[in-house]
Amino acid sequence: MDKKTDGVRRERSAERTLDAMDRKLLGVLVEDATESYARIGERVGLSPPAAHERIKRLKQSGAIRQVAALIEPAATGKTLLAFVHVDTTGWGKTPALMAIREHPEVEEIHSVAGDTCMLLKVRTENTHALEGLLGRLYDTPGVKATRSYVVLSTYLERPVQPGVTASWPKPAAAG
Repeated sequence: MDKKTDGVRRERSAERTLDAMDRKLLGVLVEDATESYARIGERVGLSPPAAHERIKRLKQSGAIRQVAALIEPAATGKTLLAFVHVDTTGWGKTPALMAIREHPEVEEIHSVAGDTCMLLKVRTENTHALEGLLGRLYDTPGVKATRSYVVLSTYLERPVQPGVTASWPKPAAAG
């Protein structure tokens, strides 16, 4: 009965609803996840230990998947942002197609509805590098065609936001 469980991951609790304080904490963390618990608590009206405990629970529940650095694209030389629509044979979730994730230029892969099968968000150094990536994509079994959209300017790029927007249209009041 005296099993060591330090290395055993606890099962994440069933989807717990976020309350207003959780959303405030997430908002502060999205702005800067390196803030101290004292500063985070101060910003949302909690003591440092209470802020720490709530953030720990948010991590355990899976609401916070990971904490990561947001890198300035120019620092890596990858200043060309493009979205690539990929048309595939079949549904498109084959091991060969999912191996696209191994290309370091590919930041996101989405299965989408509409006139294409997959949508990729990619960053490269220049158009020549984008052309090379497209060539490698065409070498992937199952890829039939691609359409690329090069971004000229970005006005908003941000991580998931914890705020909630009201539904539209608002339901009529019962009367």
